[in-house]
Amino acid sequence: MASIVTHLVVITMLVLAMSVASESNMLQDFCVADLSNAIKVNGYTCKDTTHVTPEDFYFRGLATAGAASNTSTGAIVTGATVEKLPGLNTLGLSMSRIDYAPNGLNPPHVHPRASEIIYVLEGQLYVGFVTTAGKLVAKHINKGEVFVFPKGLLHFQKNIARSAPASVIAAFDSQLPGTQSLVSSLFGSLPEDILVKSFQFRPKQVKKIKFRYQPKK
Repeated sequence: MASIVTHLVVITMLVLAMSVASESNMLQDFCVADLSNAIKVNGYTCKDTTHVTPEDFYFRGLATAGAASNTSTGAIVTGATVEKLPGLNTLGLSMSRIDYAPNGLNPPHVHPRASEIIYVLEGQLYVGFVTTAGKLVAKHINKGEVFVFPKGLLHFQKNIARSAPASVIAAFDSQLPGTQSLVSSLFGSLPEDILVKSFQFRPKQVKKIKFRYQPKK
């Protein structure tokens, strides 16, 4: 019996040693995403290196301000994720540009797979996040300043200027951070009775709000 226990202990130690000693870094220079391949293994398969071009590592979409005034909330996000910049595949990073019309709001949302850091290009914003204990951590930030939103926490940004636009560059520690909007996820997906009970709204109020977030036919 003692020998069996000894063997189990040794096997367990070897497994742990192998997991600690396993390669944690990339074993190739890069893995440009093959966006045409339907196979997904927690990301994208690698493009044949002989077909890689400089364009796989290049994206000019953040150079120009988005038309924030044409959106319902006055804010528009231009993402430079792996879906637009295939060279990001497996690198664990991405960026976005967020533009705000005067008084524009990037509504409360979460990024389930990444922390976020923003750098203010222009304007003055009121930004913040909510901890799991329900505490609001918020601050006014100006051009040239930085603010961090921890991974998975509900957060927002609002342009506090009534006559001037604002813009930020955001960086993420994921090639595809994911974005889940609080309001559209709740009122666009959950059944009416769940919303009525949760928010203590009248059914007519819930119907009215849900109507705004129904998929357009």
